[in-house]
Amino acid sequence: MKKWKIAAVSVASAALITVNFYLIEKKESKVERTVFAENWTKVKKDTITDTFQTKGVIKPVEEYDIYFDTKKNDFQKFLVKEGDEVTAGSSLFEYTTPELDALKGNLEAEKTAAEGEIVGINDYIDKLKAYQGSLTSNSNEAVIDNSIEKSLNIDITTTSSDLIESNIEQEMYKLELEINRLEEKIVMLDAQLSSIEEQKGAVETASEADGVVKNINKNLNNPIISIVSTNVAIEGDFSEEEMKKAEVGMTIKASSPDLKKALNGTIGRIHSYPAEEPSLKKDNRFPFQAMIEPGDEVTKPLLVGSKVNLTVITNEKAGVPSIPVEAVHYKKQPHVYKLTKKGYVDKHYIIKGLKAEGKQELIKGPAVGDVILIEPNRIVKNHSYFVTPIQFEKVKSASYKKFTTREKVRYILLGMLEK
Repeated sequence: MKKWKIAAVSVASAALITVNFYLIEKKESKVERTVFAENWTKVKKDTITDTFQTKGVIKPVEEYDIYFDTKKNDFQKFLVKEGDEVTAGSSLFEYTTPELDALKGNLEAEKTAAEGEIVGINDYIDKLKAYQGSLTSNSNEAVIDNSIEKSLNIDITTTSSDLIESNIEQEMYKLELEINRLEEKIVMLDAQLSSIEEQKGAVETASEADGVVKNINKNLNNPIISIVSTNVAIEGDFSEEEMKKAEVGMTIKASSPDLKKALNGTIGRIHSYPAEEPSLKKDNRFPFQAMIEPGDEVTKPLLVGSKVNLTVITNEKAGVPSIPVEAVHYKKQPHVYKLTKKGYVDKHYIIKGLKAEGKQELIKGPAVGDVILIEPNRIVKNHSYFVTPIQFEKVKSASYKKFTTREKVRYILLGMLEK
């Protein structure tokens, strides 16, 4: 009896194994086309950001060089020291201008001479008026002034009084014109002297902007002073590969152990020529400068020379359909496998968009909320059945109680009748 039972169990087991093997190997069998869907995800509306990482250093935004002409000017003394903070208009150094001093002396001499001429002419006019008055009152008793007669080229003994008065009037008219000319010359000389005084007032050369004195050349070689701005930027250099991605205007984020939060900014300048002469023996590096947004204030400003890590955002798309990159398959055309509510795995061809951070944008394909299979355990046939593992953590009595009596009966019958 015992041997019979053993034989019966053996035959039943063999039959069960044979039937299952047949069902598995049978062409177009449901078992053959059933996929075990262990990993899946939903198409999400997400932000995809494409970036690359590099490094930078904090440096002043600008550097101003001050020059001095030693040929025309005589240097006197510096009024600042290296490291001093200066503001726009601060005096930097003093000098004198020998050429202007000489020119000023010449102009002042001309002015003095013109003023002396006017005094002399006025004295002569007074003499002419006095002589004219003596002729008018009594021509017979007129005092003979040889100097006047000589300048007027007259002979009082032979020339009539009317002619002498006429000559005197003409002479005084000419003298008045000469005084006017000299006065205009003095006005012009005064203007030139004022201009020189203004230039001489610039003997204290002033800073053009706020900043810090970086360098002073005490040998008076130009630039005699270098001033760096108090505003800082981030400088670094891109590799050849990074240059292919980077553009002016791209957003950057700078981080550092000294910063509580990342600084935002934009790339302001990229040099198209390498920092060093191109060579086959070394990689070319291209300098760039990134400006920090004014609103990004930090409690403790970064020191010039501080190192920062830079994230350069080359592309960013917000609110686009997204799936993990491993959910995309590439046999012939890129496609994904969608899990339908009826229990099938359907192949969907897609048009890809931006790919970054392990995410793939879907320009065309399944919609947001659709369930997508990730890494199937074998090649999936289109419109296959799928099964999923029981998620015991979700099987709770509270969930069962939510079903209506009709739903409970329906799902029990489906479980019993489904082949």
